[in-house]
Amino acid sequence: MKRLTWRELNHVLASKTEAEVLQMLQEEKVGAQRIVVLERLHQRYNTLRVSRERIDLLNGAREGTK
Repeated sequence: MKRLTWRELNHVLASKTEAEVLQMLQEEKVGAQRIVVLERLHQRYNTLRVSRERIDLLNGAREGTK
């Protein structure tokens, strides 16, 4: 992963998928290991994961009421 500035990182993260953010997080963990970048990547990954899980949960609940 190219080393991004804080501003670039935040701009790029908005368009990344959950899998892409996870890949960026894993690359940062074995690469530069910048604490604030790891925290930001984890924060974004967690937001995307929770959103996906919530959608799955609600879709499952809707299917159960049919």
